[in-house]
Amino acid sequence: MAEKILEQKPQTELLKDVWGSRKELFAQRKTELAQFRVNELISSIFSNGPFYHYVFDLFDLDLLYVSPEVEQIHDLSLESVTFQDILDQMHPDDMDFVARAEATAIRLFQEKIGMHKVTDYKISYCFRFRVKDGSYHLFNHQSVVLTTDSQGGVGKSLNVHTDISHLTSTNNQRLSLIGMRGEPSYLDLVVDGNVQNVRSAPPIFTQREISVIERVARGMTSAEIGRDLQLSEYTIKNHRKRILKKGGCQNMSQLLALCITEGLI
Repeated sequence: MAEKILEQKPQTELLKDVWGSRKELFAQRKTELAQFRVNELISSIFSNGPFYHYVFDLFDLDLLYVSPEVEQIHDLSLESVTFQDILDQMHPDDMDFVARAEATAIRLFQEKIGMHKVTDYKISYCFRFRVKDGSYHLFNHQSVVLTTDSQGGVGKSLNVHTDISHLTSTNNQRLSLIGMRGEPSYLDLVVDGNVQNVRSAPPIFTQREISVIERVARGMTSAEIGRDLQLSEYTIKNHRKRILKKGGCQNMSQLLALCITEGLI
């Protein structure tokens, strides 16, 4: 069965058709990336596991930059890798979900949020990717629009792909639009659902709790987190207990899987 999957190619045209059928929403020419904020955005994106990132232009699907980790994760040559090469690593059975998730995100911007706010959101969902040894792992996909043209058409995008297979192998097949710069978030959405009835979700965790979660994900102990946040170890342990209770989880690994797959942070 695994050999048959490896022989298959994902129907990447499903995803390209989603973008192609909505050309009026995308830039009509190359957009300028006046301030290259990739490093700043990468540092603010939550990840727990091996990851790589790249910048591509939705005008012509041209790759502008790919981080070196793509070679270790996918065994793709950094010098010759194309956007199509990355798409071809997707599990063939997940391609339909990815296309529908992208279409739902676009409809949510069009009908609910407003395309003028497209750069204020991080889009998140999960799917399986083929890794270096030929097996498929569950990855979390996060994307942020970097540029728009004078008409508001989407230009360049930053994509981050994180291997979360050490946390979970189950894809909830949900979509989250996580607000940045004070914008409300739309979390754990049913793909293909009625976006008119979608309501923004209040944050489950406080900013302090998110700071604790992010440090736990880095492998820091309660004592180390306390020193980093200038709080006592006892206070951090209490934070961890409250965080687990809020998330309805038994341990931090389960919590991290929940946070990533449902876009809670």
